[in-house]
Amino acid sequence: MILSLSLLNVFTAAAGLAVVKLTPARHLSPQPPSVAARDLVRAPATSTVVPAADAGSGRPPNPSVLAGRLSALIGGPKAKINAVVIDAETRRPLYELRADRPATPASTTKLATSVAALASVGPAHRITTQVVRGTGGGIVLIGGGDPTLTALPSRPGAGRPPYASLLDLAHQTAAALKASGVRQVRVDYDVSAYQGPRTAAGWKPNYLPDGEVAPVTALAVDEGRVSPLDPTRKARIADPPASAARQFARLLSRDGVSARPGRMTVAPKEAARLGAVQSPPMSALVEHLLTDSDNDVAEAVARQVAIKLGRPATFADAAQAVRQVLARLGVAEGVSVNDGSGLSPRNRISPLALARIVSLAAGEKHPKLRSAITGLPVAGFSGTLRPPRYTVAASQAGAGMVRAKTGTLAGVSTLAGLAYDADGRLLAFAFMAGDGKGPVDPGKLDQLAAAVAGCGCG
Repeated sequence: MILSLSLLNVFTAAAGLAVVKLTPARHLSPQPPSVAARDLVRAPATSTVVPAADAGSGRPPNPSVLAGRLSALIGGPKAKINAVVIDAETRRPLYELRADRPATPASTTKLATSVAALASVGPAHRITTQVVRGTGGGIVLIGGGDPTLTALPSRPGAGRPPYASLLDLAHQTAAALKASGVRQVRVDYDVSAYQGPRTAAGWKPNYLPDGEVAPVTALAVDEGRVSPLDPTRKARIADPPASAARQFARLLSRDGVSARPGRMTVAPKEAARLGAVQSPPMSALVEHLLTDSDNDVAEAVARQVAIKLGRPATFADAAQAVRQVLARLGVAEGVSVNDGSGLSPRNRISPLALARIVSLAAGEKHPKLRSAITGLPVAGFSGTLRPPRYTVAASQAGAGMVRAKTGTLAGVSTLAGLAYDADGRLLAFAFMAGDGKGPVDPGKLDQLAAAVAGCGCG
């Protein structure tokens, strides 16, 4: 594989990455700041902000030349692809093929979710899981919607910030209970932070048993996975909150407080806190959900937008809240969604809307949005764009030059992100293929993105 090191260095530096040489994907991925899982002090917003992407010194490509290259790959106007390429700085369209026509975005929906979350709750926001005193000899485990809560021990060198630890929460709670002379409790649980159905409109019945996503609740441990230590077993638990209460009761018992799982309840107001843990900052959650296309984290992040805007934390209200924030930013046109992850085939976003959202996050006017760029997979290196993508001759020109979010549903494939072209100009693009009725080739979209990166069309 032959890459232009100078352009790769420019691209990684502009996106806020510390490493500017060709290294494995784990080093190319941005490393969010490490924080103690139980640290309840929010990091200042400036600690999660990185510089804007440089628009580049080159001039924008000639639209007619760029169109010739892309049209040859697309195969004519009858191809089932909607596409756009715009100048990231000016947002001027350079290539359009049904660019304003909404299509099924699949997981590129996560771009809209991420930008709305960063703009509303901010990059330093953390989600709290806590335990308070209950009634009748009980305590209450209160879920705040943290999708990272884990019962697994910490793993040094895992390449991510520490997640909120259920073990740590149990240690805190047991210590507080023993200090007050309590040695036996019932563990109730409160999931009132979320309302409404646990699955979104249009989700297929197989999503949960196949492990695409867990039931969306305010309290889940290890994303509700049946076997979190076995990556080959992806199935999810039917009732994550009840399972979380059972696990917490077992952990308390190990810490010297005899505990049994209780019932779902709503914690008393002003109840005394016994312990609390927090998620990584929103900037880290966004980077993770984009790099790995994590559906559970995306749904949790969307609910945080609804809560911030004073709406109920339902699928419908989260979707409306996301669009409300995008409208404030001037990029809501062409966006209609039913969930935060993109699993719903009823979602519709136009290529132009996706390209505008990416350009906004890359620009200098909104530094809070930068994690939506640093979280994008690097073509041929990281996340959902790791090999074998961008390793064949037809798309190798995009390896290391393209950062983009992927999307895949039955009969649909999408790709939206950024690329520096051969003249050094930063371009935003979105390619959306398929109508849900037949096979699609993600490799075709990789070729299109590679053509944008390889275009010396000034």
